[in-house]
Amino acid sequence: MDSLLLTSSTTTDGVTERRFHLGDVPGILWTPEGATGPRPLVLLGHGGGMRMDVPRLVASARATVSAHGFAVAAIDAPGHGARPRLPRDDAARAEIRAARTADDSARFAAVSTRYMAELAEQAVPEWQAVIDALQALPEVGADAPVGYGGSISLGSAIGIPLTAAEPRIRAAVFGGGFFVSAAVVEAARRIRVPVQFLLPWDDEHASRADSLALFDAFGSEEKTLHANPGDHRRPRWLGLDEDFLARHLTAVAA
Repeated sequence: MDSLLLTSSTTTDGVTERRFHLGDVPGILWTPEGATGPRPLVLLGHGGGMRMDVPRLVASARATVSAHGFAVAAIDAPGHGARPRLPRDDAARAEIRAARTADDSARFAAVSTRYMAELAEQAVPEWQAVIDALQALPEVGADAPVGYGGSISLGSAIGIPLTAAEPRIRAAVFGGGFFVSAAVVEAARRIRVPVQFLLPWDDEHASRADSLALFDAFGSEEKTLHANPGDHRRPRWLGLDEDFLARHLTAVAA
């Protein structure tokens, strides 16, 4: 198993941000300044074409640390951010651009679905190894409850199979905004933890009906759907349960 290599550490406004590598996977861990003892861990997944340190994700991580004292972690998905682009990544992105240029929605959906499945297959065990490594840190702890926040798009395409496979995840936030495959629906059926699901109502790519069917598939007794106006890039999230993860992870930790 690869060792966790901490590469930098900075502290501002009471939040310590440490960059790390686990093998060839780069990541960021945010914790309260001077944190000691165990605490819940929240994993944040970024969207397709983005990276772990986009401003919105960083702001969310820092707010969670400041408000609740949790640890928060993010990693670059395969082929994203600081990670090398493989021939698979370049080929898929070229196919996606060609399909969009040709206004070929069926091809666009097929290529996107295949590519996200390939990324998820690689990313799920990477995230599990990151959980192992971070829970070995005394300020996180081996028994720390874990939550997942994937918002929409790639973050959910990876987060749903991860949550289905990983019993340490005790609550999760997912969303629409991607092409839902039969494999993702099957993974959703295996999820039993509380789920908050975000749906950009006017997404110009993903099918609203497929997103609703995905929500219906979750096997969780507690699940809520939040549908807000907005397209794929600019949803306006209003009326969300902002304390959803904190409430469930604090209850587990108590």
